[in-house]
Amino acid sequence: MSSSPTPDRDRKPTTAHLGWVAGAGQDVVAGGLLIAMPLLADPNFNHTVVFLLEHSSEGTVGVVLNRPSEVSLEHVLPTWAALASGSDVFHVGGPCQTDAALCLARGSLLDARIAVDGGRAELASVGLRPAATGIYLADLDVEPVPSSQLITDIRVFAGYAGWSGGQLDAEIAEGAWLCLPARPDDVFTSAPGTLWRSVLARQGDPLAILRSAPVDPSLN
Repeated sequence: MSSSPTPDRDRKPTTAHLGWVAGAGQDVVAGGLLIAMPLLADPNFNHTVVFLLEHSSEGTVGVVLNRPSEVSLEHVLPTWAALASGSDVFHVGGPCQTDAALCLARGSLLDARIAVDGGRAELASVGLRPAATGIYLADLDVEPVPSSQLITDIRVFAGYAGWSGGQLDAEIAEGAWLCLPARPDDVFTSAPGTLWRSVLARQGDPLAILRSAPVDPSLN
């Protein structure tokens, strides 16, 4: 698995005066969020929100939610583009394997199918599998029929964020990331540019104060 760049280890957390300490937040779990903290100056992850798809002792995989590109889905994935009701462009999922695409989908009919016996097998037969509550991974190599009848929105990512075993835990312990619960609307946000600040804002103080941190960490 490719690994992400490590944070600037010469920087110290600048949030102690807010009552926040390195490693705070919920456990790292698939379906959760990683919020880049102000001390993480790496341009690949500065002010990013990462949705976690896999986490184990062997490593971690996620996608950055708030880096839309200017590349149109219609030009690359015309058969899938019509399902992208919230965003019709690729999103930069991370620095690993940027030539590969990963698709997340949602839909109330998907949720209904997964709740019945045999639902997982039925969805798997059309290239869909659960990633988290209300969110599904869609296989872009499978034509979106009949799955298109179940999907109300997709979000397509070029590349992903990856960490080798133990690497993310070490970065969290240093204060580079905060782990928080995700909402389905985070993945499919119509305002990715403000997602980092809005996720922090809904946490309440003292974490909400972090949303005022400048994008350029040298200005802290």
